[in-house]
Amino acid sequence: MVILTKLNGKDIMINEDGIETVCETPDTVITMSNGHSYIVQESVEEIFRKIVGYNRACRARGSREGHKEE
Repeated sequence: MVILTKLNGKDIMINEDGIETVCETPDTVITMSNGHSYIVQESVEEIFRKIVGYNRACRARGSREGHKEE
């Protein structure tokens, strides 16, 4: 999940696995696989960086948990 900012300044948490497209028109519009759309303040590049960071954190957390001693 990534936290983004709607145009009204409120945060929204979006499941990155459900994102179908992200485009700037000039506002950034995220279209989900279920057909819902969200307009956010972040650029396409910022969204990409947040998703990459979230996925890296998840993999690192999973890697650490897989190596716990019992």
